[in-house]
Amino acid sequence: MAPHDLADLLQRLIDNWEDELVEFKQASRDYDTRKIGEYFSALANEANLRGAEAGWLVFGVNNKTRRVVGTDYRPDVERLQGLKNDIATGTEPRASFREIHEVMHESGRVLIFEVPPAPRGIPISWNGHYFARNGESLGSLALGKLDDIRQQDAGDDWSGRFTPECDDRPS
Repeated sequence: MAPHDLADLLQRLIDNWEDELVEFKQASRDYDTRKIGEYFSALANEANLRGAEAGWLVFGVNNKTRRVVGTDYRPDVERLQGLKNDIATGTEPRASFREIHEVMHESGRVLIFEVPPAPRGIPISWNGHYFARNGESLGSLALGKLDDIRQQDAGDDWSGRFTPECDDRPS
């Protein structure tokens, strides 16, 4: 994505604010990888349930004031990109960020983590636990939501159906 596109994306995310698909964190210097993994699981599962192309975790924005404050989280590019492997190691099925975007805002550096949706029929867990969002809150994936994801492929079994192209039944 071009820098102006990233700036536009950041502004859209701030304007629409937090919901089940977007989480803002100030994350000034460091942030617990365990918490990032929990948010990854939650945002991936919610993106799946809502048919969204992605969920978003944003570092460098105060989650109370909506002000960009900047972040010094993993300033080294190799270490920042290494987070993708850290997340993939703790997720089941193995998944990670589609991309980690770095935005140079006038008020400081912002990181936008692009979380792909969980695959159809398969919720994403972090260290054996499934997470979800309830509005702006992080919590366990409720059984109803878990069932909704797992049942997405139910009824897609075509093995017992005839199709016009393959109908070998006698006339």
